[in-house]
Amino acid sequence: MPKQKSVIITCAPTGGIHTPTMSEHLPITPSEIAAASIEAAEAGASIIHLHARDPETGKPDPNPDLFMDFLPRIKQATDAIMNVSTGGGLGMTREERLRAAVKASPEMASMNIGSMNFGIFPMKDKYSNWKHAWEPEFLDMTRDFIFRNTFADIEYCIKELGQGHGTRFEFECYDLGHLYNLAWIRDQGWIDGPIFVQMVFGILGGVGADLDNLMHMHTIANKLFGDEYEWSVLAAGRFQMPFTTQSALLGGNVRVGMEDSLYIDPAKRPYPALSRSGKSAILSKISALPSPPLPRPVHALGLRVAIRLPSEGGNMQTNMLINGEMVAGDGAELPIVDPATEAEIARIREASPEQVEAAVHSSEEAFESFSRSTPAERSALLLAIADCLEENQDELAELESLN
Repeated sequence: MPKQKSVIITCAPTGGIHTPTMSEHLPITPSEIAAASIEAAEAGASIIHLHARDPETGKPDPNPDLFMDFLPRIKQATDAIMNVSTGGGLGMTREERLRAAVKASPEMASMNIGSMNFGIFPMKDKYSNWKHAWEPEFLDMTRDFIFRNTFADIEYCIKELGQGHGTRFEFECYDLGHLYNLAWIRDQGWIDGPIFVQMVFGILGGVGADLDNLMHMHTIANKLFGDEYEWSVLAAGRFQMPFTTQSALLGGNVRVGMEDSLYIDPAKRPYPALSRSGKSAILSKISALPSPPLPRPVHALGLRVAIRLPSEGGNMQTNMLINGEMVAGDGAELPIVDPATEAEIARIREASPEQVEAAVHSSEEAFESFSRSTPAERSALLLAIADCLEENQDELAELESLN
């Protein structure tokens, strides 16, 4: 598989596994889920993996109306791909799990690619005072629970949602056998390439969180799918960072967010108060630094974060800054071409003569004010600008690399 040039970051802001007692920062209401998703996209996530919860109790809820409360808001505010879960919440029927995706017709949906024991009951022993009565019952239920996705279920979901709505899938593989299931499904003609594989580690009942398992699953996936797939990794709890790092180094993609882990690092430091926002969640998970502008460790590995270009349905900012406001050009439209690939990556509009005049006038006014300032005032301003450049050096470097 060729080495990829950028890393696709998926953020799963809430999920259907953790319960409200486990973290006060878990997004629950549609507004909280929307805010988390929007800020995750602003921080660098290009795919948002979405579940819904009952706004009063926080229990996973398949009600399509809850999804439709936050999906349009996220779509309007970001370029991110909406990935609606068909895993839903543990214990839901196949039809319940599909309801939201069928109504929303998203670009992407998750698909567990096999049946499995899905044991989250060990988490029950870590808590004693519950916010809601459903929480311990929900966890304990998984002692005698099989997450069902038979071949008949998978065929139904793929044909109903994929062929019926044009939705592409994130195929979640919790064990080695799931990769072979996926290859067989491809061979039946139910899906075509490229395939997006999400390898999942650390769930009791699935493959263990051992880096040797990641290496082996990656090797088998290469044998089964060759160049016709993209792959990503998520790992539960404290295993998240080492696994996503290894994935990125091997040319894969990564998933972060509070569905997979509630803590910033193995020391179990909880998210700060801002963790309801996807920005603090994704940035804390990737970098454990105080709100850096982009996922720094991805850059530190010599890799780039994937962005969605206008040619792919994105909405790259191409406006001009005139007198402190972003405005669209009134002139002719011009293409912006990547010199390496000669592919068009954006289109911009020229400034009109009036806009040029307004920009010059604004600059003259600003310089006049600056020229009247004292040396001490100028020094303070220039030092503040230098501090701002230093604090945002990674984001500026990323932007410059796209120029």
